[in-house]
This record gives sequence, C-alpha cells and structure tokens, in this order.
Amino acid sequence: MTIFNIGVSGLGAAQTALNATSNNISNVYTPGYNRELVLLSESRTGGGVQVTDVQRQFNAFVADRLNSSSGSLASLTTYKNQINQIDNLLGDLDAGLAPMIQNFFGSLGDLAGAPSEPAAREGVLGNAQSLSAQFRSFDGYLHDMQRSVNGQLTTEVAKVNNMAEQIAALNKEIATSTAITGKPSNSLLNQRDNLIAELSKSVEIKVNVQDGGAYNVSIANGQPLVAGDRTFTLEAVGSAADPERIVVAYRDSSGNVRELPETTFRSGTIGGLMAFRRESLDKVQAQLGQLAITMAQTFNEQHRQGTDLLGQAGQDFFSVGNPLSYSNTNNAGDGFMNIEITDARELLATGYDVSFNGTEYTAVRRDNGQPVDVGFDPDTNTLNFGGMTVAISGTPEAGDRFRLNPVQRGAQGFQVEINDISNIAAGQSDDDGDNRNALALQGMQSMRLVGNNATFGQAYGAIISDSGNRAAVVNANLAAQEGLTQQLKALQQSESGVNLDEEAANLIKFQQFYQANAKVIEAGMTILETILSLRR
Repeated sequence: MTIFNIGVSGLGAAQTALNATSNNISNVYTPGYNRELVLLSESRTGGGVQVTDVQRQFNAFVADRLNSSSGSLASLTTYKNQINQIDNLLGDLDAGLAPMIQNFFGSLGDLAGAPSEPAAREGVLGNAQSLSAQFRSFDGYLHDMQRSVNGQLTTEVAKVNNMAEQIAALNKEIATSTAITGKPSNSLLNQRDNLIAELSKSVEIKVNVQDGGAYNVSIANGQPLVAGDRTFTLEAVGSAADPERIVVAYRDSSGNVRELPETTFRSGTIGGLMAFRRESLDKVQAQLGQLAITMAQTFNEQHRQGTDLLGQAGQDFFSVGNPLSYSNTNNAGDGFMNIEITDARELLATGYDVSFNGTEYTAVRRDNGQPVDVGFDPDTNTLNFGGMTVAISGTPEAGDRFRLNPVQRGAQGFQVEINDISNIAAGQSDDDGDNRNALALQGMQSMRLVGNNATFGQAYGAIISDSGNRAAVVNANLAAQEGLTQQLKALQQSESGVNLDEEAANLIKFQQFYQANAKVIEAGMTILETILSLRR
C-alpha cells in the first residue's frame, strides 16, 4: 500500500470519527439517543487504517432494568397523584363531613332542650340539609374520579397501540436497512429502544429479541403486542360485569376480544390507575356509601318511633341512593337481581360478585375476594347476606354471574325528606314539650351502628385514616422507586449518554488526526514531485 493510500485511509477514518463525534454533540439532548463510538483497526491489506464499526453504546441489560424501574415509577406516580386528591378532599377540617356530623347532632341537642321552639327545629333541618349536600358533593367528586380513571385508561390504551404500531414499523425498517447495508441503522435502533422505554411507562411489557434483531413485545401475561412487523391491539371497553367501569381487553389474531383481569396490569400508568381504583377509590366510595346508608336507615328507624308537633308518627327523615346490581353481559340466562337493604348495621363497605352454578349461588367480597355465607329462600327466590335481601327475577342459567354494589353510590341520593319543621318527631307523645325522641336521636351519635362496631364519627375517621395510610405507603414507595430509577439512569448515561467535555476533546483529537493524515498525503506528494524532478 502506498503512502497515498495510507493517508487516504486515515482521512476517511478521521472523517468518520469526526462525523460520529459531531452527531454525538448534536444529539446531546435528544431523548433516547445512544452515544456512538468509532472502532478502528489496522487495514487487512498491509497498511493504513479501516473503520470496523460505528458502534452504538447501548447496554440491553441496563436498559431493561431501567425500563422496568421506570414503569414502576410511572405506576406509583399515577397512584400518588390520584390518591392525594382523595386525601385532600377527606382531610379538609373545614369542608369535611366530620364537623357537619357534629353540628347536626349538636342541633338535635338544642332541639331536645327546646322541642317546640321553631329556631331549634330550623337548626336541625338546616344542619341536616348541609350534611346531606356534603354527602352528595363527596359522592359526586368520587364518581367524577371514576369517570376520570375511565378516560385516562382509554387514553393510555390508545397510546400503547400507537407505540406498538411504531415499533412494528421500525422492526420492518431495521430489517430493510440491514438487508441493504449489512448492518442496522443506529438511528432506527435508537428510535425503537426509546419507544420501548416510553411503552414501559404505560404498561408492563416483556421484550424478546429475535435472531434477525426484530423485537417481539408482549404484555405481562404473555399476550403479544408486537411480533415482527405485526401488531395486536388492546381495547378500552366497558366491563362485562359493570358497564360503567372501563377495563382493558385484548384483541387476538382472530379478532376475538377478551377482557383482561385488572391484576394483569401491575406496572406503568395503566397499572397505577387500575391499582388506585381497585385499592383506594372503590373502597372510599363504598365506605362513604356505607356511612350514608347506615346513618339514613338507622336515623329513620328512630325518627319513626317519635311524634311530630301535629301529633303524627314520624316519617322517614332521610333518603339515599339505590343499591346497584348488574347482570354480566356474557350471561346465558335473563336473570336479574334486585337489592333491598334490610339491616344497614350489617352492611360492609364492599361490593359482591355472585355466581350461579345451576343449583346454588355463591358470593365473594370484591374488596378481598373472600367468600361469604349466602342464605337462599326458595319460597321467595331471594338471597340473604350482608344486611341485604336480594330478589332474583328471570331465569339464571348455570355459569351466570352478577355484580352487586349495595353501597357504592349510597351517598348519591342522600336527601332530607322533611320539608316542614313541624314534621320533626322530637317527642313520643302529643305533648309539645316532650323531648324523648330528640334525646334518642341525639344519642345515636355515640352508638356503634356502622358495621355494628363504629359510631358515625369513628366511621368517617376510619375513611380518612385508611386513605391517609395508603397515601403514606404510596409516597414512601414512590420515594424509594425514584432513588432506584435515578441510579439506573445514571448508570445508563455513564455508558450511553453524551459527555460534552469528552466529545469536545474528541473533536480536537480527530481534527488533529485528520490534519496529520493530510500531512502524510502532502508529504507523499512532495516525495513524488522530487522523484519526478530527478528524472528530468
């Protein structure tokens, strides 16, 4: 190899190195960019230098760990943002239910002191209306959060499908690039790995690299999202058990849509939304509904035992929202269940899933999955459990399932049914000075009526405490996860990230490399000219 060839090979290597360094500097702030390193080796033809590869500094093991950690971080961040809204709502000492419950029973004490006084009666009615309005307001806020979760799940599912399509398209482009040039484009590889990182923030995934370098991507249960250049989609659909609840379904290669259990999603934003709804939002709604229904029913029972100023028996003081029940849309029969609350003291803050096997009914609690004892009366075709009588209409078939939510929206219809202060039953006789029922009503404040183990105030305090404890656990886990993710990011950047100081030094080094090789060619020219001049 001549001196000219040696110099030209050096110029080409220097030019490639300068291009790679320039590209690194230009993309220092580009998301997903991995630093490029030029690998040089001695030319096989006996002199000079050759570029072996422009290598992408990418560590698949570190990237996989970082993606997994980022998915957990996204899940916890989503959970935190949601539960903090509930915590702020319930913990407001001025706008919370606790002071309103206290004021309502305090006004009953004033009524007991002056049972015939209009002002005392107006105080009871006004405080009752404020209390019921706050119950409805809280229920509305929580119901809006349920709808917000539905909307966010729909958005995230659309994002997942979009990213899956982009990954499949990049698989195809990378395969084409490899076939044409013999090696995949670093730019395309970066784009694909960045999409994988972003996808991990939405949903837990597993990535398998095929022999040709294509990525096959599946969700946590093994169902594929991307297989080469093919994609499979997730769909946000109304639950077969509860049409008001958006869940995630999977559409397979045959076009069949199958609803996935919520526990399938343990990471990413989708996992965080599912966990928050299942563990916190559902529970708070149920606890609030349980409190509203128990307060209304037990208060009504006592109020009906009294006598109002007109000498009439007391009527219902409050009303609440109706229990909810749904027949699974996949049921073969036309059975339906109607719920009647028979004893609010036995109500639990949960819904139930009821199944029929053709001969008997079984029920499990939705909050913990535990079975409950179900009584069945064949004469009335009713089930009895959990403070409820459940009337069965239609003809259920074996395998049919039903969702019962007796307390979920109990606070929705919390209303004061008394409009006239004279209808408040403060006494137990026609004597307008009789205050015995007012005293009994006031005494309910200290009775353990909610779940047969808590007063109204204690039950509301338990809602605040449960929500606060869950928020504290999530915040602690989030802080730990943030630390782990930052460590992995630092590790990843130490290998793949662009260091401007290092690249600036490389720029000078490769510039000198280029100039030196130019000098080699210049020296060769001088030697050649000298030799030619001697021949003259």
